[in-house]
Amino acid sequence: GRLGILVARHLKRLERVVLGYLELCDGPEEEARLGALETLRCTIEHAWPRMPCRLPVLLKALLKMIWDVHTDQSSTPEPVKAALLRGATDCLILLDHCSEGQVKV
Repeated sequence: GRLGILVARHLKRLERVVLGYLELCDGPEEEARLGALETLRCTIEHAWPRMPCRLPVLLKALLKMIWDVHTDQSSTPEPVKAALLRGATDCLILLDHCSEGQVKV
């Protein structure tokens, strides 16, 4: 209810910040990226009616991050990589639900 309305009002700015963090590797622990994925997951849950129109932008960012993690040759530990991929997958599943299967397509 109320949180959803507040989130929707700031969606553009929030999206810009979250997607900015997803683009950058921030060292072996990846706290910023993991935090950004968690923020995105909560945002999708609370503002799901607004998500289908944001789908192209969010999908592109999540898939790019997944690709970056898969091809990452740095010292990022495997459990951290796994956590990033899990977080991104959770977001993709939620996006698929609230867009009635458009992610799979």
